[in-house]
Amino acid sequence: MNHQFTEITERIHAFISGSHADFGTLARDLFALQFENVAPYRRFCESRGIHPNNSKTIPALPTSAFRDYEITSLAPDDRTTVFQSSGTTGQTSSRHFHNLASLRIYEHSLATAFKENIPAPSRTLSLTPSPTNVPRSSLAHMMHLVQDDPLFLGDSTKEGWRVDIPKTLQFLRQQTAPITLMGTAFSFVHLCDAIEPIELPEGSRVMETGGYKNQSRELPKAELHELITTTLSVPPENIHCEYGMCELSSQAYAIGMGRFRFPNWAQARIVSPEHGRKVGMGETGLLEIIDLANVRSVLAIRTADLAIQHEDGFELIGRVGSADPRGCSLNTISLASSPHQDTIDAS
Repeated sequence: MNHQFTEITERIHAFISGSHADFGTLARDLFALQFENVAPYRRFCESRGIHPNNSKTIPALPTSAFRDYEITSLAPDDRTTVFQSSGTTGQTSSRHFHNLASLRIYEHSLATAFKENIPAPSRTLSLTPSPTNVPRSSLAHMMHLVQDDPLFLGDSTKEGWRVDIPKTLQFLRQQTAPITLMGTAFSFVHLCDAIEPIELPEGSRVMETGGYKNQSRELPKAELHELITTTLSVPPENIHCEYGMCELSSQAYAIGMGRFRFPNWAQARIVSPEHGRKVGMGETGLLEIIDLANVRSVLAIRTADLAIQHEDGFELIGRVGSADPRGCSLNTISLASSPHQDTIDAS
């Protein structure tokens, strides 16, 4: 079994690096391996009459399953890293397990996509806590990986993540070359609400990852970006949005108020919650993602996010109203997704 995962991992590494492999073939081969080796996912597929040998459909497992089950093909003694979702108080966190090999492809995926989407500045820094303080945060791990000289300007407390305002302001005032400042939406609210407007060096950029988690006042994205522009003098075209989650190994990016797009080793599909088929252009549905870098969990997941399908990507519009119920069984999960899903897009 391990040699099969090793072989497909190498193929996916090559695909991320630019090989001309076929997305659909890789996805179906990985699905077959995960069907055999991720027990909750196999039961989920079987409850819907789906087997790799008799269907081209790859069912998307709801992210809620990562909270209630161990969605992994890894033995307990081979789980060297676990990322957990932050969630909100009282919620059970999702868990995504990695070994050394799956962590390496996760890092290959995120570093490659980051470099393709964020022009390299002279300095990159983060408003999040360091991974030393929050070792189970995939976001903090990402922020560490993409920095040549890691600097973290946030702290983790019992109340949540907070920006070290004096340290941040001192650092920002010292900069003479363009920088990229990265953080969650609530971190930028914390910063911008606490300081007088300053001018970051021309050419500086912001990468915001969304998410409020009841950590600050919530702003529509357009208002958040206006606040960032007013406070930090970063123009809208230099504000980048990142979409990711604990259950994924790949991230989508957008510029300003533009559409999100995943790299070519991940695909987004927007489906109707009623019948599970893809919606038409301009229509709203649930966001599902096929992520080839999710080698040792499941490659197809259904999020609790609503999105609109566009020719040039997808537009996030919010969460499903009932996104946070706990304790769902496999039967409940099965009922939450229609069996009439589209096959993967192999183009």
